[in-house]
Amino acid sequence: MEKNVILIADDVEINRTMLSCIFEEQYDILEAADGVETIELLEKNNDILSLIFLDLIMPNKSGLDVLEYMFEKGYMNRIPVIMITGEATSENEVKAYEYGVSDIIYKPFNSKVVMRRAQNIIELFQNRIDIESKLEKRTRQLRESKEKLERTNEFLVNALSSVVEFRSLESGEHIKRVKYFTRILLKYVKSEFPEYNLTDESLNLIVNASALHDLGKVAIPDSILLKPGKLTKEEFEEMKKHTIYGCQLLENFKQEENEFYGYCYDICRYHHERYDGNGYPDRLRGDEIPIWAQVVSIVDVYDALVSKRVYKAAYAVEEAVNMIRNNECGVFSPTIMACFEMAKSEFVLAAEAKFTYIDSDL
Repeated sequence: MEKNVILIADDVEINRTMLSCIFEEQYDILEAADGVETIELLEKNNDILSLIFLDLIMPNKSGLDVLEYMFEKGYMNRIPVIMITGEATSENEVKAYEYGVSDIIYKPFNSKVVMRRAQNIIELFQNRIDIESKLEKRTRQLRESKEKLERTNEFLVNALSSVVEFRSLESGEHIKRVKYFTRILLKYVKSEFPEYNLTDESLNLIVNASALHDLGKVAIPDSILLKPGKLTKEEFEEMKKHTIYGCQLLENFKQEENEFYGYCYDICRYHHERYDGNGYPDRLRGDEIPIWAQVVSIVDVYDALVSKRVYKAAYAVEEAVNMIRNNECGVFSPTIMACFEMAKSEFVLAAEAKFTYIDSDL
């Protein structure tokens, strides 16, 4: 709606008439004789007001009272106000500027000066509002583009990781469970260990990246990947290379270095590293292992234990938990174990419910 109205609030009629004569050719004029009437006209016409001339001293409610009301209602951000007064203390001036008045003009005033100052303020306010509107629109467009890209990335990640699952003869539920458990565990890392600086955005990126933890298995021969029995030493060495193969595949697909790619790479390469340095492929130790890779590491172990695989039957949930506690599947950091204990009941509940509700929670 076009703003083409000026509100003049002054208890002296001659002052209202003088200001009205200055602006009546360019603007529609509204007049108020006291603070109460000013507020009433403001409420009815705030969408079309270009400017308010506001007298400091008025009956019923003063100019400062009106300013306080406008400040509390948020009108000061979009309606410029020029305070007009014959006398004002320094305290009143400071208070008026604190509320957000654009200018203070003292009576008697020069009509040409008032006209120029008013026009400048109206133009500045309108330019600022236009810029903010354009910025808001652009921000909304960028947010929508980002959300669309995230949905596309998630679809592609899930599709690619499903290929790995299909080759491994495992159900696609493994990916959903890993993502689900990763989100649970990250929730506790974020809340209990703020030193890792996890945010809601980074948490979502890590959850999506976790789906690619076994990407490198697409490069493992079927004779090893699908072997129902125990692997030989040579076969196991080849199987361990899936961590490196996955990173090589990511390198081939990489378009630019970004946060999401970093999470994918770290999780692919380091999700079999162990806190005591006895993992692979780089034998990293302690917090040399990125926290997101540590999270996916214990999640992957837990799901492998409680799930049936081609080479083993599923362990009972409590047995799997005790195996992890007793370091039978490698050593995990105190931080990860603390979060695992906090998340254990949610892990157990999901496993006992056969993961039937996981889809809706991702």
